[in-house]
Amino acid sequence: MSDLKQRYLSSASALKNLRILAFCGFMGALSVILKFVATISIGPYVRIGVSEIPNLIVDFYFGPVTGAVFGGAMDIVKYLVKPEGAYFPGFTLTAVLGGLIFGTLLYKRKLSIPRLFAAELIVKAFLNVGLNSLWLRILYQKAILALLPSRILSNGVMLFVDTAIVWVILYAVDRRLGKTIRSLTKS
Repeated sequence: MSDLKQRYLSSASALKNLRILAFCGFMGALSVILKFVATISIGPYVRIGVSEIPNLIVDFYFGPVTGAVFGGAMDIVKYLVKPEGAYFPGFTLTAVLGGLIFGTLLYKRKLSIPRLFAAELIVKAFLNVGLNSLWLRILYQKAILALLPSRILSNGVMLFVDTAIVWVILYAVDRRLGKTIRSLTKS
């Protein structure tokens, strides 16, 4: 348990580092751009895109606390830049929890497909299908059972696709820039 506590404290301290905050700003700008150019809507309640990859890079390198703050902030920024429907704080909570989950499972750990798959599975099952379906139910008064089949199907398919894509990208980023990104934590 001490290791987990240390990783959380280390992640929280990253929020005091100006170089890390600047890097997060760059990742945030990239995330907003990706939302504009690389998101496909499949019906009113299902979207597929890669704008979350910068979030995962932040989660991987700077941990659950920084990832949670970044995820929540980016949810609000993306809404302000490109509003889609009414703002709903439940989706921001989902983004915060996603950063917390990915950061907890990936931060200061060797990148592995099983660990990444576990993080994707937890986020897709409990946050995307569970919480986000509840938020859509609250917002649009749709029967939750009407929402679930398409959400389960899309998240089930994307579980494997996203795991593969994210692993390839994180592996490539870590090989090319990992040492440089990690050096941001040194004062």
